[in-house]
Amino acid sequence: MVERDQIRPLAPASDRPHSSDDNETTLNVKKRFHQRRCFKYCACVSTFLFLLAIIIIILIFTVFKIKDPIITMNGVTVEKLDLVNTSGTLLPIPKPGSNMTIKADVSVKNPNYSSFRYSNTTTTISYRDTVVGEARGPPGKSKARKTMRMNVTIDIITDKIVSHPGLQDDISSGLLTMNSFTSVGGRVKLLNMIKKYVVVKMNCSIAVNITSQSIQDQKCTKKVKL
Repeated sequence: MVERDQIRPLAPASDRPHSSDDNETTLNVKKRFHQRRCFKYCACVSTFLFLLAIIIIILIFTVFKIKDPIITMNGVTVEKLDLVNTSGTLLPIPKPGSNMTIKADVSVKNPNYSSFRYSNTTTTISYRDTVVGEARGPPGKSKARKTMRMNVTIDIITDKIVSHPGLQDDISSGLLTMNSFTSVGGRVKLLNMIKKYVVVKMNCSIAVNITSQSIQDQKCTKKVKL
């Protein structure tokens, strides 16, 4: 009788069954933690991409801004000019049937951080609006922030100059004034994304001293066409 009345010990707490409410609470806590962590990651990635986009835009409009190439006529020299004396003029005139050779030193400066590729260059010489000579240069490439120099040799047909009625006025002044036109077309490509096609044109007025066969005066104007 005494043994039956003895008090039995309580079952351990770990053996107690968990309620469904406890399991649901644990899952909710884990879910909120996971969502919070994903939100932080997404915020960090979005901030990084936003800052990267701002940096790229700033670089494009400042350091990597595409600038127009610069073409310069460094000098012009007369390589060949045959003259003859005539009874009707005080000074000699270009010999009919001969050619006059002019060599032009032209440079193309590329101020960009990417190379400038250009196609064939064209240079024409005109006398009083009449084309008397033309030369073409090969295509090439001006490296980033470099200057490409090229010598252009132009053969001028003097018969077109001698037959012009305005030649007597130039002979009297001792200067033979001609105009040169140079055109260089090409492309600047930046970061394989941004392309800019440009055509650089240059007009020059050249005064040749007939007696010394040298360039006495030279004036140039430049124009860029996009």
